[in-house]
Amino acid sequence: MQANNQEQATEIPHSKDMKAGISLLMGDPRKAIIKLSGPMIVAMFLMSTYNIVNAIWVAGLGSDALAAVGFITPLFMILMGLGNGIGAGAASVISRRIGAKDKAGADNAAIHAILITIIISALLTVPLILLTGPIMTLFGAGETVGLATEYGQVIFLGLVLLLFTNVAYAILRAEGDTKRAMYVMGASSVLNMVLDPILIYTLGMGIAGAAWGMIISLVMVTVVLLYWFYVKKDTYVSLSYRSFSWDRKTIDAIMGVGIPASFEFFLMSILAIFINGLLVATAGTDAVAVYTAGWRVVFFAIIPLVAIATSVISVAGAAYGARTYEKIRVVHNFSIQIGIAISLAISAITFVFASQIALIFTYSPDSAHLAPEIALFLATMCFFYPFVPPGIMSGSIFQATGKGMSSLFISVMRNLAFIAVFAYLFGIVLGFGEHGVWWGIVVGDIIGGTFAYLWARYYISRLIANG
Repeated sequence: MQANNQEQATEIPHSKDMKAGISLLMGDPRKAIIKLSGPMIVAMFLMSTYNIVNAIWVAGLGSDALAAVGFITPLFMILMGLGNGIGAGAASVISRRIGAKDKAGADNAAIHAILITIIISALLTVPLILLTGPIMTLFGAGETVGLATEYGQVIFLGLVLLLFTNVAYAILRAEGDTKRAMYVMGASSVLNMVLDPILIYTLGMGIAGAAWGMIISLVMVTVVLLYWFYVKKDTYVSLSYRSFSWDRKTIDAIMGVGIPASFEFFLMSILAIFINGLLVATAGTDAVAVYTAGWRVVFFAIIPLVAIATSVISVAGAAYGARTYEKIRVVHNFSIQIGIAISLAISAITFVFASQIALIFTYSPDSAHLAPEIALFLATMCFFYPFVPPGIMSGSIFQATGKGMSSLFISVMRNLAFIAVFAYLFGIVLGFGEHGVWWGIVVGDIIGGTFAYLWARYYISRLIANG
């Protein structure tokens, strides 16, 4: 990706750590993936641990509260998708410009990404807060609408913090600095876990306390990130007015990846809404509570895969910018290989300890009856994990090289053409109920992952042949 004509191709590292990060991106892609993924795995594990702990504390309020969080989750995923999508677009453009040794272009792209998050937050925050109740009614929350609204309105109040932190993490990853991203992400999660029981039970805030814990932790993270970028100024990418030059091509480059990537999360949210609807139709709101608790474990289990995929964007993006296309093939193959190895280990552990994991979410009398179904859901998902790496790593390759629409098409096929169709087929048409919905998710994932892998292989081969 080329910067505008006023930007000069310069590379001005300011510290030993910065040089190490850039050298890592431009060196052995296998080493880069491992070193960049490690801190992200730790950080994301802590964040996912918070999500599970949050569900545990909410479960203590009863199955209605847990279901309410489940109904707000699809909308929350859309907002997370906005932050992660813009972050993916920023990371793609920044890493490609670093690969092309265009530091000025990388700086300018980062500032554009921050401005985009501020504009989106200004446009969406108030409407979301005002419309939370009607949206929850539309989602079929039923008797849990009040709880879902109470939880969601607090979450939406912190939209600008949610988007900014995701984009800031992406900027750090793009320059090969995943350690600092790990520090703030981890600190945020730990603070959140400490605050939840205090706010929910000690202060009697109920389900709203869980949301306020998230907001407070995001404030802390934002302060630290702003200190690094604007006070300490020791990052490779500079966020200063002097680095900014309005450039439509930079906006297009970020959003060319960011919009499709955000829409991928929107598709996942649509899928979650659809799955919730299928579960309500076949087994009632308790089935949604089972799915909500179980899916948090799934998110926790695939954290290493998501961390590797985020590293793939930075490493493959730098290789693309440097026009070393053979490295992209190495990145694709290696990331899938280690992803599958991790997935098989996760599947084995989950299968053995499914019942014990289920007990974590069913410690209160109001939710104890959910334990057997949660354990069965977790056992079923063991067949889901090994086919996640081919899909998620292939999508990251397309994002890294600026092919956001290709990544989106993979997501459309996986979520709508495969998972949604098979979940409906097994759950409703064939009459297997909620268990059929789960197996439909598994079958759709298998087909979708295979499709993504084959397409990415073809794309990389053409890239090398024409390069």
